[in-house]
Amino acid sequence: MKLLIDMNLSPQWCGILRRHGHSCTHWSEVGDPRASDATIMQWASTHACVVVTHDLDFGAILAATQASAPSVVQLRAQDALPAAVEGALVNVLEQHQRELDAGALIAVDPSESRVRILPLSR
Repeated sequence: MKLLIDMNLSPQWCGILRRHGHSCTHWSEVGDPRASDATIMQWASTHACVVVTHDLDFGAILAATQASAPSVVQLRAQDALPAAVEGALVNVLEQHQRELDAGALIAVDPSESRVRILPLSR
């Protein structure tokens, strides 16, 4: 699974997720740090990446556009550093790979995750 880490998350995530077998790119490596969320979503869709973010706007974009891609994983924990939510994120990526490959919005916090299949219904 190819992952695109949003600017609002630490680049440290890439090294951690690579150790778990994921292809990972931080947005700062491929795009303008001031790029809009829509630009990031378009890039992720074109490159078949799952967006990993701490920003709720990505879910809003999916709902407003009724898009079926890209998949988005939203970290909903107050502390989005790897030490706080690494286990929860890695578990979601492993347990929900089929859904993410097909198109999904997954909200992750340290104690639970919620999966919604794309496109999102209004």
